[in-house]
Amino acid sequence: MLDILIGKLQLKNDAALARALDVAPPVISKIRHHRLPVGASLLIRMHEVTGLSIRDLRDLMGDRRTKFRQMDVGGES
Repeated sequence: MLDILIGKLQLKNDAALARALDVAPPVISKIRHHRLPVGASLLIRMHEVTGLSIRDLRDLMGDRRTKFRQMDVGGES
């Protein structure tokens, strides 16, 4: 996913992507090495910067869910 964003934005490396997304470079490194998940705020920032839809970004992340379930008050779905 990160490589696709770098290509779409025509950037040279992870540090340039971090600057474009306004995050610290270690955040990009941790995401790349699967030590940190992409959070909602970063996903929205990626959407704003790239123009890709949230659905497209989630597909790039490998998230294939078609809909999301909410838990009810009792904790059962």
